[in-house]
Amino acid sequence: MIQFDEKIYFYLLAIIPVIVVLFIFLQIWKKRTQKKFAESTLLKRLTPEKSNFKSVLKLLFFLLGITFLTLALVNPKIGTKLETVKREGVDIVFAVDVSKSMLAEDIAPNRLEKAKRLVSEIINQLASDRIGIIAYAGQAYPQLPITTDYGAAKMFLQNMNTDMLTSQGTAINEALDLATTYYDDEEQTNRVLFIISDGEDHSEGTTSKAVDEAVEAGIRIYTIGVGKSKGAPIPIKKNGIVESLKKDSRGEVVITKLNETVLQEIANDGDGEYIDGTNTAKAVERIKDILLEMDKTEFEAKQFSEYKDQFQWFLGGAILFLFLDIFVLDRKTKWLQKLNLFNENHKEAA
Repeated sequence: MIQFDEKIYFYLLAIIPVIVVLFIFLQIWKKRTQKKFAESTLLKRLTPEKSNFKSVLKLLFFLLGITFLTLALVNPKIGTKLETVKREGVDIVFAVDVSKSMLAEDIAPNRLEKAKRLVSEIINQLASDRIGIIAYAGQAYPQLPITTDYGAAKMFLQNMNTDMLTSQGTAINEALDLATTYYDDEEQTNRVLFIISDGEDHSEGTTSKAVDEAVEAGIRIYTIGVGKSKGAPIPIKKNGIVESLKKDSRGEVVITKLNETVLQEIANDGDGEYIDGTNTAKAVERIKDILLEMDKTEFEAKQFSEYKDQFQWFLGGAILFLFLDIFVLDRKTKWLQKLNLFNENHKEAA
């Protein structure tokens, strides 16, 4: 397990492409200036020891020095001791709708990004609860099993998109069936499922049965609606540019609408509550209150208790590369010339 003390220093890496661009412009300017001064053959005679390769090598050393210095400032730490600790919390599973309708932009930037932001903000409010993530469309897919690793949860969350599942459509019953198998701790009395969706459901006939089975398994179901009831078309994009709008079999533009009724029915039958996800802050605050009201169950979790600083290795690397940048000269190296690796002596004779 790796932790970073000061992530803000990663922004220093942004100067690397700037330095590369400035280096390229400097080389172009030098060549133009030298051409005005004399012909290339004459310049080679005037500066026979100058090496073009060395300037690139010095730049590489300098950039590596900056990179290692940045990593030293960030101070990565590696977990060295894993121990089992007692924690209290609730088991929470997020079922995120990744069907094509979630690309509608009636809520900025689109429904799916809004759903991911909601889940991320909820995770930020958690302390010791365990979480899992499910992605669903025409079928459900386990994205992250129950864990206390919030960092991993956010990473998996950000990678979710509408192309991750080949089976399209929206089958909420699939998400409910998979969620029922997620809670592996028999002693956990508080099991919570959050369904984040626009409410479109192509499995209405079996959803009610799936809800009943989830409730029997001790799961409380809360639904979070993303989108607007007036609806919006589904854009089809390529490289971030809208090429067309999704159309049905008759060639008419599909308008996808938030179906609050479906989500409210699922929440009511699931002994939970429907939450409007339009206002992120209000939705997260309401969810925080819901979780605080629940009884916490004690469980065991493994976590790293000791971390060791690793900045010294990167600091040493930075000093080494910056030292090489200073002491490597632009002149050709004599012993390398004698090796004649690139047949340069033959070229000069010719």
